[in-house]
Amino acid sequence: MLRHIVAWNLKDGLTDEEKREHAETIRSELEALTQCIDEIVELHVHIDLLSSSDRDIVLDSLFKDEAALAAYQVHPEHQRVAGVVKALTQNRICLDYFE
Repeated sequence: MLRHIVAWNLKDGLTDEEKREHAETIRSELEALTQCIDEIVELHVHIDLLSSSDRDIVLDSLFKDEAALAAYQVHPEHQRVAGVVKALTQNRICLDYFE
């Protein structure tokens, strides 16, 4: 199994309310992908991180193999959601590894 973890920071200059709204939007959009992309084995989005964290949002997902991850990444619905996420965040880190 392949673990795909992505973490983002929301854009600077947002109020706490705007940060919460944007984080909820991102979580909702990403979690909805499980309904339309069969390659996703499991997907969780965490937005209530501790203040010691360096990122605001974490996607923790699981795929069968690299081919499944590649199919997910080019899926049109993933591409649409990636645009939403990119519009609301300022940076991204990614970790992919086999469990």
